[in-house]
Amino acid sequence: MSDRTLTTLSDGGCFFEGPRWHDGRWWVSDFYRHAIFTVTTDGVEEQVAEVPSQPSGLGWLPDGTLIAVAMKDHQILRVAADGTTSVHADLTDIGVQGPLNDMVVSATGHAYVGSFGFDLMSGQDPQPSPIYHVTPDGSVSVGAEGLHFPNGSVITDDGTTLIVGETMGCRYSAFTIAGDGSLSDRRVHAQIAPTPPMGSFAETLGAVTVGPDGCGLDAEGHIWAADAIGARVVRVAPGGEIVDEIPAPEGQGAFACMLGGDDGRTLLVCLAPDFFEHARSAAREAVLATTTVDVPRAGLP
Repeated sequence: MSDRTLTTLSDGGCFFEGPRWHDGRWWVSDFYRHAIFTVTTDGVEEQVAEVPSQPSGLGWLPDGTLIAVAMKDHQILRVAADGTTSVHADLTDIGVQGPLNDMVVSATGHAYVGSFGFDLMSGQDPQPSPIYHVTPDGSVSVGAEGLHFPNGSVITDDGTTLIVGETMGCRYSAFTIAGDGSLSDRRVHAQIAPTPPMGSFAETLGAVTVGPDGCGLDAEGHIWAADAIGARVVRVAPGGEIVDEIPAPEGQGAFACMLGGDDGRTLLVCLAPDFFEHARSAAREAVLATTTVDVPRAGLP
């Protein structure tokens, strides 16, 4: 739909995820370099911290502290200015299945984090998974159950609505956020394609026609999302219509995106040939690429 093209900002990664715009720079996790990086607008990369158990979603607490998902340890880490880490929240006792994944943090410090729900890399049969709620003091609870691979999420400008991408559900689900950070009133925000029944790994993955992954909200209430199945980024209207799309370069897939830049109109896209751990950890083929869009960012992250 769009004549926009993506321009390389930085390359040589293994698998970029969790892109954020903060303090005039891009921040991004690299799963298989096991580290968090900043990248300037002219492509200069700097390592912020090591996360040996694989980093993913990033966010900031009200005091400015960076927190990051440690996927395989089922923890949320605080990252100090010198790069040292400490545990902000431990989810090991709440029954997480598969790695933790992306996260969004509210302006008041409530974090919402998804998980795979199964062992994706070994081809285990998928099952529904919760979105977890982590309070500012690090207490953990189940925010909502039964999501189909909860992934990239956003919070609206007024702080009252959480919108969660369900990669294997081909949809976005919305929740009302209460003053204490708890979630209620689940409803479908955007049904992009039919939600397939969960069966075997091959059956389920083969039936996903649009797989919303990392994403960002714009000022018209639309969501720019990486389509992990379709090798593109798409702009999704409330209700589910795709109103714009930008294809990934040949040989690359799109696995996360975020709006940022000084005017909020730069779209950063995380590209890689695929998402398989054995292939991505052995190569340095991931790319960060950018383009300019018409409507600026809104909400969080």
